[in-house]
Amino acid sequence: GKVGKPSYDVQVGDVKNLYRTSKTSQNNPSRVVSMLDLHGCTKEEALLQLDKSLETWVDDAMQGSYPFVIPAKIVCGCGNQILSETVEKWIRENAQVANAPKNSISYIAPLYCR
Repeated sequence: GKVGKPSYDVQVGDVKNLYRTSKTSQNNPSRVVSMLDLHGCTKEEALLQLDKSLETWVDDAMQGSYPFVIPAKIVCGCGNQILSETVEKWIRENAQVANAPKNSISYIAPLYCR
């Protein structure tokens, strides 16, 4: 089968500022980027982890400073494209999540599925 995208760099937080923000992590280099690793998850497990992480990420963003948007990385792995498509659809369906500008995320702190 076709190989999906191995990871997604996203911005999470205040819907009003999500698309106005560019290079969030470069503007605030001390900010630690959260990473959700979905390796080994089923589609259902991945969706549960994504929804749980979204709550945490949004809370972190809203407790931070203006523009109340934080960067995050979602890793699907290089297996089949089911997880990649699941994540891509989840990003589109959640107003508080947007794809980050290319090369805007630099430092990663892992958060694992299992």
